[in-house]
Amino acid sequence: MDMEVMDAETGATDVRLVGRLDAAGADRIGLRFTVAVASKPQPALVDLAGVSFVASMGIRLLVATAKALRLKGHTMVLYGAQTEVQDTFEQAALDQILDIAADRPQALQRIAG
Repeated sequence: MDMEVMDAETGATDVRLVGRLDAAGADRIGLRFTVAVASKPQPALVDLAGVSFVASMGIRLLVATAKALRLKGHTMVLYGAQTEVQDTFEQAALDQILDIAADRPQALQRIAG
């Protein structure tokens, strides 16, 4: 699992994840991801287009980070999930817990209000 924090002029933290968000992947990026997203007082956009698989530890990382950011009054929007990852989110009812958008324009709309 790799993670890239990108400079964006959106007023949001912009993160791209690539690889498998399984136990090993979550362990590899967990602290860096949480610090990058939840330590800043601004919304976050998380590009999942490069994530090929997500498991329970990856889900846990996403939920915990979103919750930490929500406590600061901001939201984290996930977008661009591949079909298998989107199916996993739906089966786990994560669309009820996390803000999940189909693509970047929709994610930008969600953080705009």
